[in-house]
Amino acid sequence: MSDLSFSKNTSPRLLAFTTAIVVALAVGLVSLCIVPAFITAGIIFGTTFLATYLMYYYTVQRFVYRKIKLIYKFIYQTKATKREEFFYNNILPQKSLEEVNADVQQWARQKKEEVETLQLNEQFRKEFLMNLSHELRTPIFTIQGYIETLLSGAMDDAQVNKKFLSNTSKSIDRLVRLVDDVDEISKLESGRMPLAIEHFVIQELAKDIFEEFALKAEEKSIKLEFKKGTEGSLKVYADKGKIKQAMVNLVENAIKYAGENCTITIGFYQLDDKRVYVEVSDDGPGIAEEHLPRIFERFYRADRSRNRSIGGTGLGLAIVKHIIDAHGQTINVRSKLGVGSSFGFTLNSQN
Repeated sequence: MSDLSFSKNTSPRLLAFTTAIVVALAVGLVSLCIVPAFITAGIIFGTTFLATYLMYYYTVQRFVYRKIKLIYKFIYQTKATKREEFFYNNILPQKSLEEVNADVQQWARQKKEEVETLQLNEQFRKEFLMNLSHELRTPIFTIQGYIETLLSGAMDDAQVNKKFLSNTSKSIDRLVRLVDDVDEISKLESGRMPLAIEHFVIQELAKDIFEEFALKAEEKSIKLEFKKGTEGSLKVYADKGKIKQAMVNLVENAIKYAGENCTITIGFYQLDDKRVYVEVSDDGPGIAEEHLPRIFERFYRADRSRNRSIGGTGLGLAIVKHIIDAHGQTINVRSKLGVGSSFGFTLNSQN
């Protein structure tokens, strides 16, 4: 009886029935000892069983399900209408305690995941604000320093004031690029920048990009090439302007960090009937493995001192990832120190 009463699957009805049997038997046996009449003992047993069962069942059920209702007020965010409450209470079968326990555990897991996500987002927010403050401070302090120097008397020296004004202009340009990049990411994240999807040949777009960077590449003796065997025409279905921006960022990064006398190649591969894979590679110094998981984060720099001297806003790769994500595609990076880096992403080849 004890095993039955305290089984994990025991319902309030079975618990009330078990308790009523025990109480009725005890009362019946006592009455039989006092008045040795089986009929009287049977009446007392039946009356006690019925009264105990009804009272215990009603009390347990009301108590348990009132508590369960309170629990669901905590774990459910939607409020039922009067009709829905009647339907739940009178037509649908009541949930067992095991089902309630499963619901509570699921709610706890969801809340834990929400808390972890909020903590992670809060950490990203703090890092973003800290990095943004740092990135803004550098050009602002530079501009402030040049202007104060000019106001202190350097304005009268024609050679000095021209140099200082030129450097000030460069810092302002960097500040404008930073603001533009932050605005670009904000629009991409919020979905306020719709995609103009069209068919175009991806190799032709790459040729245009190579022509734009020909002079910069020549200054550093860098070769810009297509991967052998991938020069043929492959049509993709994407926003041409956005994909160009993504590829420009990747090629520009490669030129900045690959070093002199390196080679930058772009390869194009037909993955299947629906997707094309584009890969921008270089044989430069490469990126350490521990930096790769965070390489697409805003303002993340694998080598802060070196990157700072080269310039840039630190948002180029983050913008690339947001553009590819907006197309519903994926981007990845492969790199090894002393070997080079490869950034690849997929695109749809048909609508």
